[in-house]
Amino acid sequence: MVARTDVVVVGSANLDIVATPVRLPRPGETVTADGYFEACGGKGANLAIAAAAAGARTTFVGAVGDDDAARQLRAAFVADGVDVAHLVTGDAPTGRALIGVSHDGENLIMVVPGANHVLSVADVDAAGDVIAGARVLLMQCEVPLDVIERAVARAGD
Repeated sequence: MVARTDVVVVGSANLDIVATPVRLPRPGETVTADGYFEACGGKGANLAIAAAAAGARTTFVGAVGDDDAARQLRAAFVADGVDVAHLVTGDAPTGRALIGVSHDGENLIMVVPGANHVLSVADVDAAGDVIAGARVLLMQCEVPLDVIERAVARAGD
């Protein structure tokens, strides 16, 4: 029997590490930030949380590491109503994004993909019934291309 959900997101999950300086540094320059926070991020995670917030039954298919960042992300997904039954623990650290956001809203982002790049076709196959039963499949290119291709194929099952 095909599982039913409104939205399945196959994508990335990162722990965003955000600093808020008055202005962004120029190359080679150090600036002081007046604030700092950590948040659930990654384009895939953002899509899943937004879909759940809009009222969609949402499942996330992705990979995190076996670390504190993964525990934070899992807790954030659950708190936001996202099904994490297919959020696998990969053999790499959880992805991180190092972000500077200036007071005027400009940003500078560096992403360390980590476990996002170990999400596999086998992980997608394990979620195949959920993907096939979804009304909407959302993906973005922060996981391996063969994973995205396989998810598209499973959506047609």
